[in-house]
Amino acid sequence: MGWRLGIDIGGTFTDVIAVAEDGVTRRSGKAPSRPAEPVRAIIDAIAAVSLTWPEVDEIVHGTTIVTNDIVEERFRPAGLVATWGFSDTIEIGRGSRRHLYRLDLPPKAEPLIPASGRFEVRERIGHDGRVIEPLTEAEIERVVDEILAAGLDTVAVCLIHAYANPEHEARLGKRLREAIPFVSLSHEISPEAREFERMSTTALNAMMMARITRHLALIAERRPEASRLHLIHSASGMAAPEMIAERPLMLAMSGPAAGVSASRLAADRLGIAHALTFDMGGTTTDVCLIVDGKAEIALNRELGGRRIRLPMVAVDSVGAGGGSIARLSSGALTVGPQSAGASPGPACYGRGGEAATVSDADLLLGYLNPGRTLGKAVTLSPAAAEAAVGRLAAAMGFAVPEAAVGIARVVHANMARALRRATIERGVDIRDFALIAFGGAGPMHAAEVARLCGIGRIVVPEFSSGFSALGCVDARMSFSRQMTVNVRSTAWDQARLDGMVAAQTAELSGALARAGHPPDRLAVSHVAGIRYSGQSYETPIADPALGDPDALGAQFDAAHRALYGYATGEPWELVNIRTEVAAPGEAAPAGAAPAPAEPAGGLVRQGERLVTYETGERHPTPVYARGSLPAGLRIAGPAIIEDEWSTIVVPPGDVLWRENRDDLFIAVRLPA
Repeated sequence: MGWRLGIDIGGTFTDVIAVAEDGVTRRSGKAPSRPAEPVRAIIDAIAAVSLTWPEVDEIVHGTTIVTNDIVEERFRPAGLVATWGFSDTIEIGRGSRRHLYRLDLPPKAEPLIPASGRFEVRERIGHDGRVIEPLTEAEIERVVDEILAAGLDTVAVCLIHAYANPEHEARLGKRLREAIPFVSLSHEISPEAREFERMSTTALNAMMMARITRHLALIAERRPEASRLHLIHSASGMAAPEMIAERPLMLAMSGPAAGVSASRLAADRLGIAHALTFDMGGTTTDVCLIVDGKAEIALNRELGGRRIRLPMVAVDSVGAGGGSIARLSSGALTVGPQSAGASPGPACYGRGGEAATVSDADLLLGYLNPGRTLGKAVTLSPAAAEAAVGRLAAAMGFAVPEAAVGIARVVHANMARALRRATIERGVDIRDFALIAFGGAGPMHAAEVARLCGIGRIVVPEFSSGFSALGCVDARMSFSRQMTVNVRSTAWDQARLDGMVAAQTAELSGALARAGHPPDRLAVSHVAGIRYSGQSYETPIADPALGDPDALGAQFDAAHRALYGYATGEPWELVNIRTEVAAPGEAAPAGAAPAPAEPAGGLVRQGERLVTYETGERHPTPVYARGSLPAGLRIAGPAIIEDEWSTIVVPPGDVLWRENRDDLFIAVRLPA
């Protein structure tokens, strides 16, 4: 056993947390991301914690490769095989418009696969799994020959009702895999009803296979044979490279999922039942709801305008990060979603960026220390920041400080809207939640965003700047999948239901058993999706009473009443079941390390800066070293707390304190 590393490659920086063999000793580091060389970013991250790869027993890796490729529409040409008459489903999609009131814009995204790449086979499975028209060997050979003639090496197969009976799809997939390298089958990726979502998900998975296979191969070339690799998937667990190579779409929310996992562990350790994650990085701010200690999981997501139906943490992302570009649009100041990214980055990085960004405003407002070197690689340039914001200020007719305050106010409003979408707009009282602030810029902006939302308590956890990397290093292996079951309360079939649940549990458990985890130590959980007959969408029921339909119906009525304010007691349908199988944690959990030793030299005041706050008022603000804060200390704002990687801003009227660990808390003064 050696070191275990969590490495999260973000849009601007790559964060790393290293845990020693004793499970207690930890190191943190940061290195610039390399979008064109992600493997090089891993090597730099290892060096950032003063290690070499042979010293590392295991790396748990979060990545934005799949996310970025989907958002930027870098799709590998692929074919689609569908049941005769159904291949145009990928283009028809849903009837809703992307821009309801903009008739000058396309109503929907271009289809993932053009008509020239769509192939059809004569076969038919009914919704109940009955074979209506058999799939012949001659038909299989015909479609395989057509695909080979088209020169395609990537194919998605989505036959009608394959979730109910995968026999035809499995036979066709077996033959295709003998002929071409990258084949994705819908019953393996998303075994559910909703034909368009299943088809879109399967196609996206196929399109990502070559990219991720290449990424994993490059890592394998550099990785010592004795060092293991796992990747964080979208439901916040980790998976082996072999699983990810077959199901790369599992990485669609990899980075944000790691931060959610770390937040859930921190909330549990601190006794916080309800929390909101606030992960502000270089490109986006990610928000997720944690209720009763459980992170919310969503099944239907859109990423880059593309539909995905897989279990994922329910993260709401807004284009508001340190690199978000500020500009005038129709005379109004807007911030994001465009970003300066890692290269050239914000103007204050001194790498050629010219557009004004949030980080430039942070530097001019006094939030950031102009003498700091970020990630041991980026030296801040106040002159470049002033020049960039100055150009925007001139266009606005404002002074530079006023423009910087305006950028801060706009980005705070953008982030507050994301928090409200996750809570207030869904009938959840945001005042009941604590805000867990992390990411490179989260603790700088959390107080003002919390004030806008009426949140009175903020937690800035230890390793806040590399918190997603902490989520990687503390992750446990888990797999989850949702399947359609379609069992009605008026025609309950317990034997069929038990068989389907047992089969799915056995399949997921087998993958963990092959990774070396004893089956008797695996944790199995289920979530049922139930609706009244005739409803369009299901209500999720955690820990469902699958063996007792009366008890399950009572659980559904209670959940429906809590969510919608009423329950009818009408007949209902068990539409789907999501199963998760998880291994015991392999690393010490986030709360296992002992409380840090008290600083020998007492509170260290590192200086004072003149800081401009959102009100426009300027205050001389003391700056303290985070590592010097003794337990029990309370500091009234204004104050700034700095460590090697991050900055915490405590505006006037707010109060910061530390309890018995390195977690810090901020009490936010709310308007009367």
